[in-house]
Amino acid sequence: DGRLRLSRQGVIFKNSKTGKVDNIQASELAEGVWRRVALGHGLKLLTKNGHVYKYDGFRESEFDKLSDFFKAHYCLELAEKDLCVKGWNWGTVRFGGQLLSFDIGEQPVFEIPLSNVSQCTTGKNEVTLEFHQNDDAEVSLMEVRFYVPPTQEDGVDPVEAFAQNVLSKADVIQATGDAICIFRELQCLTPRGRYDIRIYPTFLHLHGKTFDYKIPYTTVLRLFLLPHKDQRQMFFVISLDPPIKQGQTRYHFLILLFSKDEDISLTLNMNEEEVEKRFEGRLTKNMSGSLYEMVSRVMKALVNRKITVPGNFQGHSGAQCITCSYKASSGLLYPLERGFIYVHKPPVHIRFDEISFVNFARGTTTTRSFDFEIETKQGTQYTFSSIEREEYGKLFDFVNAKKLNIKNRGLKEGMKQSYDEYADSDEDQHDAYLERMKEEGKIREENANDSSDGSGEETDESFNPGEEDDDVAEEFDSNASASSSSGDGDSDRDDKKPAKKAKIVKDRKPRKKQPESKKGKDPNAPKRPMSAYMLWLNASREKIKSDHPGISITDLSKKAGELWKAMSKEKKEEWDRKAEDARRDYEKAMKEYSKADSHRGEKSKKKKKKQEKLVKGKGDKKGSTSKSASSKSPAKGMSDSFKSKEFVSSDESSSAESKKEDSEDEGAASPAPSSEDSASGSD
Repeated sequence: DGRLRLSRQGVIFKNSKTGKVDNIQASELAEGVWRRVALGHGLKLLTKNGHVYKYDGFRESEFDKLSDFFKAHYCLELAEKDLCVKGWNWGTVRFGGQLLSFDIGEQPVFEIPLSNVSQCTTGKNEVTLEFHQNDDAEVSLMEVRFYVPPTQEDGVDPVEAFAQNVLSKADVIQATGDAICIFRELQCLTPRGRYDIRIYPTFLHLHGKTFDYKIPYTTVLRLFLLPHKDQRQMFFVISLDPPIKQGQTRYHFLILLFSKDEDISLTLNMNEEEVEKRFEGRLTKNMSGSLYEMVSRVMKALVNRKITVPGNFQGHSGAQCITCSYKASSGLLYPLERGFIYVHKPPVHIRFDEISFVNFARGTTTTRSFDFEIETKQGTQYTFSSIEREEYGKLFDFVNAKKLNIKNRGLKEGMKQSYDEYADSDEDQHDAYLERMKEEGKIREENANDSSDGSGEETDESFNPGEEDDDVAEEFDSNASASSSSGDGDSDRDDKKPAKKAKIVKDRKPRKKQPESKKGKDPNAPKRPMSAYMLWLNASREKIKSDHPGISITDLSKKAGELWKAMSKEKKEEWDRKAEDARRDYEKAMKEYSKADSHRGEKSKKKKKKQEKLVKGKGDKKGSTSKSASSKSPAKGMSDSFKSKEFVSSDESSSAESKKEDSEDEGAASPAPSSEDSASGSD
């Protein structure tokens, strides 16, 4: 999927998935064909240098508009050609530019873009074409076989001639000749392992112990050079479309990891004139420097694409990236000038022009971190979690400066994305060389040291991830008795308990008491008045039911709403008056009810006080009886375990009052042992 724009200058198509842009100049157009295809109608454009572009998804009604536009601005007749649908499997093969066309008579049956051919093999009277797989399609065409009948012409083998025509335009990688240069034993993160990288004029050859990959430069979308957070390593990322395959695994990114300290001296396998002619000063025959710098320079010159580096963003620690987690793995998120890239497992590149909105969310497990969510226009959601709270201010400022929509703030005026829908993404300045990176690093460090941290703290406060900490402290605070309505009654018990238990009690008490605090509605209280609509609905319900027999409750409500909307103002005013009368009656009834309620309240208070006094009196009586009972019990067992008066009086835990009562009770209950007491006392 993508967007197609026709202008006087030419035709521009931008791929929605990859962001790749096809730009066809008006002067290059040679032919335009309109035809019916599987998805509606299609447009086929042929250029003077043999390239073919096909776009479908048009409506039949758009032909006249397109035809007029082509005549007026491109001086081309948009020819209508229908495909042959006879179903015959014999015909004529024509090679035109990048296309193989199988025709029956003058009508084409099918066309094969030769750039999709991955291999071409020949047999006796037979040619087999194999194709690159399309990951986006549910079903992929793997191969097509053509039977080529033998001809009587001498010296020309029709099978070989057919194969040569295919191979001249096909995207077949043949490692013929010597490599321009070789980088030995480079550490590769995806696909994992150590690989020798052989650089050929048209493709890159990754040679490992178990796997070999040949990557044509035409499949390279973007190049990234990213400094690691530790400032000692560098990531070199190559974005690929279509991806390289290893079994069922697809690698959309090739990630190399370099140490900044590794140096290399490189000699290209070309003479100086060839180097100058081919690379126009971008490369020289003999080069030396950091390994990552050499690889990036060679790749940039051969692929002919800019290298994307991190922009002006600088995190809390001074690094140009943010440590976070995506899915199960921890990695680094780099905010770029025109997108975000996450390395390394799995690598993710998100362009700003495909972002619908971003969202800052609280961390699910702790308040020390937050989550950064990105949702694309296609509905894909990426969540980068466990980002340190200190990074919030810098990231928020960056997102704000790039005018991305922030979900939790809502849409604001002036926050419209100012990206050209058809501009090629990542048109940054190449900023990849070691000296320049070091200089910029020094400047940033100086700026970071000079500037105060105040601004960062202010922006952090707008998110306030620490608010939750404060709430918890209040909830479990031992002095937070004011917050708990039921805490007063049990205060004596709580004070004696250890601190930990007190915390638990404070936390749970309000939950137990909540249902009690919610008083049930008084059945004697006046009922609230109905609205004008409800009064009308109650009066009209039966009529609606009779007009629409068997109508459900939900449909009845919908119908009533429609009727009420359609009702004239005069009729509505009549029901408004009734509602106003009902409201006045309700207010009058409420005044009377509140007076009666306050009178009842006073009575109930008096009653409660009386009950409390009665309970107190009973409690005192119970206390005295229990004391007398306890004093009698030792008298009964006196013969077994005798206690003298001195022993009782010297007991520190007993009060004076209890001693008095004990002695009186003992004297009354057993006068005989009193003489023994005195005797034992004198002894």
